[in-house]
Amino acid sequence: MRAAVLPLLFATLLGPAFAQAAALSVCTEASPEGFDVVQYNSLTTTNASADVLMNRLVEFDARQGQVVPSLAQSWTVSPDGLIYEFKLRPGVKFHSTGYFKPNRTLDADDVLFSFQRMLYPAHSWHKIAQSGYPHAQSLQLPSLIKQIEAVDPLTVRFTLDHPDATFLATLSMGFASIYSAEYADQLLKAGTPEKLNSQPIGTGPFVFNRFQKDAVIRYRANPDYFAGKPGVDPLIFAITPDANVRLQKLKRNECQIALSPKPLDIAAASEDPTLKVEKTEAFMTAFVAINSQHAPLDKPEVRQAINLAFDKASYLKAVFEDTAVAANGPYPPNTWSYAKDLPGYPANLDKARALLTKAGLKDGFSTTIWTRPQGSLLNPNPSLGAQLLQADLGKIGIKAEIRVIEWGELIRRAKAGEHDLLFMGWAGDNGDPDNFLSPQFSCAAVKSGTNFARYCDQRLDQLISAGKTTNDQSVRSRLYQQAQTLIQQQALWLPLAHPTAAVLARKDVQGYQVSPFGRQDFAGVSTSR
Repeated sequence: MRAAVLPLLFATLLGPAFAQAAALSVCTEASPEGFDVVQYNSLTTTNASADVLMNRLVEFDARQGQVVPSLAQSWTVSPDGLIYEFKLRPGVKFHSTGYFKPNRTLDADDVLFSFQRMLYPAHSWHKIAQSGYPHAQSLQLPSLIKQIEAVDPLTVRFTLDHPDATFLATLSMGFASIYSAEYADQLLKAGTPEKLNSQPIGTGPFVFNRFQKDAVIRYRANPDYFAGKPGVDPLIFAITPDANVRLQKLKRNECQIALSPKPLDIAAASEDPTLKVEKTEAFMTAFVAINSQHAPLDKPEVRQAINLAFDKASYLKAVFEDTAVAANGPYPPNTWSYAKDLPGYPANLDKARALLTKAGLKDGFSTTIWTRPQGSLLNPNPSLGAQLLQADLGKIGIKAEIRVIEWGELIRRAKAGEHDLLFMGWAGDNGDPDNFLSPQFSCAAVKSGTNFARYCDQRLDQLISAGKTTNDQSVRSRLYQQAQTLIQQQALWLPLAHPTAAVLARKDVQGYQVSPFGRQDFAGVSTSR
């Protein structure tokens, strides 16, 4: 009996390894800005680079709500919270491609390179990033990380200048991906460092193959992935800006997964026997950033008037078709320091006009509204949303010109502070409340470009900084609630909505889970085609 069972068991265990992996095509909404993820802050770029090509020392498991091992198998933290020591996973291989053949496995030098180029202005790679390092700068990592050192080839030690309750979770963010120092040296010696952005190398589940802007990104499964070769090969990102076209491609099986569906598309997919809808509460906020450095938007009364003029209920019904809840501040309601009792700005045209008069603008003024051409999870219908805001502002004498700008250019110019009113969204990366505050409202984030309100205030900055110096959640909550009150009083945003994250998929797609942070994990996906 045992002799008969063992071969069957052996065949069962080996069966998936010999099974022919099927291709997986994902309909995405936009092209990434590049593949050197540290230079950018958009989720589209993170999805196309960090999520499929890279790994980090740690990852944040949304289901468990905690940081889990990745390239680091384990770590220790000193009692004073200043020293973090990471033990690296041995034998991790970097991608082997036509343009790079690694001569060694991952070691401490790769971790040092990945962080030192962001932190040290004297580093040979620091000035090569034309877009700078927005996340590292807005999170103030250069002043936080006092030293990084290799204790031995598989041990890395971070020494902090001061305790930071968010540090470990920060290391799970896409910009903290680990790069090959060997590949970087090869590019530098060849005089082609820019290729790090166009011919990426990582340790992740998929290997970069080809990118055609606004058309397609092709990846192949990594046979040497430390967590096991993915079950789909190749992986294709079919860049399809129009949500209606994404749905039609899904129905024709040209795509097996479609991202950022419109509310009507979700309803249609729910009734199609060949499709399914995957959903979760999103840790995201859609908003209109009000550039506080542009007159007359630099006056709090003007920003408050804009909030009071807007009919948010009509906007939610028309644009999100009641699939999102109204936002009253930067945090989604599922944030542990969410200030639920903020008064908000209920629509009140008379009060809005009175505030403009108080600001010396009785006859109104002219401004611009910037938005993207195609829809996304945080802005399903950009054109309609901009038109609704334009009409509401017109009722109080504000003449707003709508400017539709391609996504990549929109992000670049907004980071430079060129906008007046900007339709934007923010997705937290790790569930920590600071993941909204430091990147969006700190003074450092004005310099890095991620603070789209362009607002720097010492009181707010001190609240944000103080909230990171303790692990006491009750203390942090109190500080963050004070920060939310200040943000609302200053009306830095016109908060719009907290959407439900939804993805459409073919029924035969297995193992895909929607992330509340908008991150994409295809390593465990398979199809029965």
